[in-house]
Amino acid sequence: MRDDVRQALANGRSSNLEARTIDITTVGRRSGEPRRIEIVFYWFEDSIYLSGIPGPRIRDWLANLTAEPHFTFHLKHGVVADLPAVATVITDPAERRRVLADFVDQFNQRNGPESEWPKAVLEEWVEGSPLAKVDFSGAD
Repeated sequence: MRDDVRQALANGRSSNLEARTIDITTVGRRSGEPRRIEIVFYWFEDSIYLSGIPGPRIRDWLANLTAEPHFTFHLKHGVVADLPAVATVITDPAERRRVLADFVDQFNQRNGPESEWPKAVLEEWVEGSPLAKVDFSGAD
């Protein structure tokens, strides 16, 4: 992996939202066609995750990754690269709570009391947020 790509992926807690905004291309679970969306990635315990705010139903991108875990991770701010990746959808409640606790903390720090977003509640995120761990080593 190129050094600039490795550095872009290593964005930690202090990086801004734009630096962590990427696109992913999944394979549509029903259509078999490529589906590209914009999403934010998170860094936690030397691993990269995809997540989002809680919602009432499973996100299409997460359902696509459940059906076909191979996807493309597109860096697009500063460093541009299309990286083959494999996702592991995280469903275990204890693992979700452990990982999402950090993301909820980041979300609440980034969005203060003046924010349009309500304060994130960990249990709501554990129940309703998408969560997938990204692996670049097994994508070839």
